[in-house]
Amino acid sequence: MRRRRIMSMLGGLTLAAAAMLGTGPAAIAATPPAATPPTEFGTDWHDPLTAAPPVARPHTKSCQVTLAATQFRDYTPYQGSYVPPKGCGDRWSKVVLRLDGKVKGRQYDRLGYLHVGGVEVLRTSTPEPSLDGIAWNVEKDVTRYSATLRSAQPVEMLIGNTVDDTYTGVIDVKVTLTFYAADARNAPAAAPDRVLPLNTPQVTTGRTSERVLAEVYATGSGGGCEEFWYLAVPDPATYSCKAPAGPNREVQITVDGQLAGIAAPFPTVWTGGWSNPFLWYVVPAPRAFDVQPVTYDLTPYAALLNDGRPHRVEVSVAGVPAGQGGWSTPANLLIWQDHGRNAVTGALTRHDETAPVNSTTYKPGSPELRLDAAGSHRLTTAGYLDTSHGRVTTTVTRSVSSDSVHRWTGDENTDALKGNWHDDESVTTRGRGPAVTARNDRTYTMDGTTTIAADGRLRTAITLGDRADALTLRGTRPTAFSHLDDTYRGDASWTMNVPREQRHATGTSAERYRLYGSDGCYDRSLKTAQGTLTEDVRHC
Repeated sequence: MRRRRIMSMLGGLTLAAAAMLGTGPAAIAATPPAATPPTEFGTDWHDPLTAAPPVARPHTKSCQVTLAATQFRDYTPYQGSYVPPKGCGDRWSKVVLRLDGKVKGRQYDRLGYLHVGGVEVLRTSTPEPSLDGIAWNVEKDVTRYSATLRSAQPVEMLIGNTVDDTYTGVIDVKVTLTFYAADARNAPAAAPDRVLPLNTPQVTTGRTSERVLAEVYATGSGGGCEEFWYLAVPDPATYSCKAPAGPNREVQITVDGQLAGIAAPFPTVWTGGWSNPFLWYVVPAPRAFDVQPVTYDLTPYAALLNDGRPHRVEVSVAGVPAGQGGWSTPANLLIWQDHGRNAVTGALTRHDETAPVNSTTYKPGSPELRLDAAGSHRLTTAGYLDTSHGRVTTTVTRSVSSDSVHRWTGDENTDALKGNWHDDESVTTRGRGPAVTARNDRTYTMDGTTTIAADGRLRTAITLGDRADALTLRGTRPTAFSHLDDTYRGDASWTMNVPREQRHATGTSAERYRLYGSDGCYDRSLKTAQGTLTEDVRHC
């Protein structure tokens, strides 16, 4: 994957299906396949779509508010205002955000954010357009931000863009919120009582917190090597992206300087990534349009945060070279309060951390060079709170690990990576009754190869995986479970250093999104060829 700036210039689980497991019909084609795909990409292709489920919506009265309707031509943020809806109450059963976008011409992929009252409610990226134009949409359940949405707020949105004689694509977006009222069958959602943006290092949470989560929208972005952090190598290896820790990265959060949470970053691939936008024109890589935050349970630290004083809550990415940027880590604190006490007291009782492991082994050779990398880390924290409903103890254990093999030639005309990232978390809450344990084991995979032939023909073949297993136990009895498997496969090629009409680009892609568990089943698969949708099948 030669660094000629060909690569992109961007620098629990909700079950949506109603069918229960074992009762769904056989696979049914949702969209008839194309009769005959074209032999190569033309000037237009199918609008982008993903196999992920739409947000499930209750059948209650709804009210809609427009958050933003604007165009992005440069790096000037959109500034607006939000007023809560009338007619749906202020304790909603669900709130759904929807972004509708369109763009045509020539344009790179662009990264964007949306803030309401300073709270980051969406981080997204854009597809690369066809000359004739494309349209796409993103839906997200934002019910957890209800506390912010109950009052008037300023709105800020930015999808940084460059429009000139060459890059002509103006990004046109409309963002709405739909509020679903609560009724006898749809209770108000158990959303946090407060949502605090971490836009300064110090934060004051109040005195009555009984549950505290932090969410971090961590992305390696903005161009440069941290966009492709999983390919970085240390000295003495010879490669165009360097970092002392090689590809090993970890998203960390601290409270008053003490490590309070660890997480594996998701290896996001934007829609110009791996030197080959033809992979992603119709089906993007997992999470590219809806960047999901890393979430940390900071409840063991609630007693410390409840003293009424400001505390430093900070996010960093371990493994990034000192003084180097390339990561964006906007964060929010989600706080549930004990309404039966004027002050909730307690203590942090445990903080056990293993020494982080960060190993790299460089194997020079001819014609192929190789870097083997591995990392691991484990953290356990525990604390208790004396609440209005008794003493509650929370223990959080999280372990992260990674391993990758990076192979490339000296000219980087062959560049390949096979990597796995694991992030396993267990949260146990003990109070009255049996202990409740929530486990969530996440696995991210990447297996890709890019080659550039002597005639300038570039080919990328890649498989990406986003998997998660969740299990809730009450005592030793399982009460809920789910399994997610979102797999993308693509293979595309095009001729470099020629006019666009001579690239003769070809490419196939496929995504299968499977989510099943105690609440139901969702299973959808998509296939494309040369920008044409050839299969759209629902299996549940």
